Amino acid sequence: MVTYTMTSSLYLITFGMGASPFTNLEAVKVFCQNMCVSILLNYFYIFSFFGSCLVFAGQLEQNRYHSIFCCKIPSAEYLDRKPVWFQTVMSDGHQQTSHHETNPYQHHFVQHFLREHYNEWITNIYVKPFVVILYLIYSSFSFMGCLQISDRANTINLLASDSPSVSYAMVQQKYFSNYSPVIGFYVYEPLQYWNSSVQEDLRRLCSGFTAMSWVEQYYQFLKVSNISASNKSDFISVLQSSFLKKPEFQHFRNDIIFSKAGDESNIIASRLYLVARTSRDKQKEVIEVLEKLRPLSLSKSIRFIVFNPSFVFMDQYGLSVTVPVLIAGFGVLLVLILTFFLVIHPLGNFWLILSVTSIELGVLGLMTLWNVDMDCISILCLIYTLNFAIDHCAPLLYTFVLATEHTRTQCIKISLQEHGTAILQNITCFLIGLVPLLFVPSNLTFTLFKCLLLTGGCTLLHCFVILPVFLTFFPPSKKHHKKKKRAKRKEREEIECIEIQENPDHVTTV
Repeated sequence: MVTYTMTSSLYLITFGMGASPFTNLEAVKVFCQNMCVSILLNYFYIFSFFGSCLVFAGQLEQNRYHSIFCCKIPSAEYLDRKPVWFQTVMSDGHQQTSHHETNPYQHHFVQHFLREHYNEWITNIYVKPFVVILYLIYSSFSFMGCLQISDRANTINLLASDSPSVSYAMVQQKYFSNYSPVIGFYVYEPLQYWNSSVQEDLRRLCSGFTAMSWVEQYYQFLKVSNISASNKSDFISVLQSSFLKKPEFQHFRNDIIFSKAGDESNIIASRLYLVARTSRDKQKEVIEVLEKLRPLSLSKSIRFIVFNPSFVFMDQYGLSVTVPVLIAGFGVLLVLILTFFLVIHPLGNFWLILSVTSIELGVLGLMTLWNVDMDCISILCLIYTLNFAIDHCAPLLYTFVLATEHTRTQCIKISLQEHGTAILQNITCFLIGLVPLLFVPSNLTFTLFKCLLLTGGCTLLHCFVILPVFLTFFPPSKKHHKKKKRAKRKEREEIECIEIQENPDHVTTV
């Protein structure tokens, strides 16, 4: 338990330190910090209050006390004379016998099914080849999905599924995807617009765009009207008295902010609108435009800001998808190295590394094939996949590694008997708990459902199908346990022979 808690906490801290470049959101760091605190508090809660409740409940059950009313459970003869509702409330569900049942858990129907049917079937020599083929198919699809991971991320997923904005976004992507969003170009300091060098800088910044600009229209108006406005007074005078008075140019009034100091007017701020023509991969090209324009806003003589409401969402996908994947891989590697010397058995840790890696890559690849974008929700679900896989695979693996039976098959049967029921119940409850997510009208919630469903499904597949078969092929070998038992039995036989030779009368009497 200590190792699992440290693994989850260390991984979340590691990912939290590197998650911000991908999502550009401080909320991810806050989420990882809160998760670390939650895991640690849960750890102390289990070993303090919850553990004490389990001990108390066990004592009540062992001494045949009622788990709710804490009173002695009546005898079967007394219950038979009472009404049915009283029998239902006061019965503990077990028939009272003269001998104490050491392990009533063995009579659970899931435990009985695993022990009598499933263990024999999954370890059958004729089933193993099909399991190997199944794992090869699983690995191939996972690898194919991992190769298809890209930077694409649909901003529609950030909208509510029943929002009218979804229809607008889909129509826009279908028919007008060759054009970028309208980019607001805001100049927030006074400029000498009448200066030819400033005019050239503005043209250079707007090159490659379709500009809806009062500046271009005004320069064209001066050229057609054959008006010279090479100084400040003429430029502003013609702008206010002639250009903005014409009906076709009056809509530019809101794009220019004037300030008046005495009789002199100044332009303190203005805005332009830019539209870029893009190819099919519009989002990637828009991100490239942002990456080019934003540094220019700090280095050029013209101080400006570029903005569109969609940039808030595009900033989440501004970096390559390899960044979070590398950070996640580094986090897994760091945690496994730190916990390598804290586990029960090094070979068990090795198998745990392989199992968690297989589950993590499987979830990642199948997510891509299921059209799940690499956004902040899917990345955080990958964090949870690590913790979920460790919690369910580790008990099974360590029980197998530490088992002292003669063969690997017997060891994996014991592991499934001890932990199979608990793992199956936990994953089943986990998957049932995901059903309400289907009824939430949110694409992000549906993404969460997909990721967590893949997490539970891949973990269940590994715990009950893949690991029980592959552990019978590969180390650890159980021959040394068999040799130790043979040596002990031989030593015991030699001791008995010595006793027979020294005490023949006693042996004859026996």
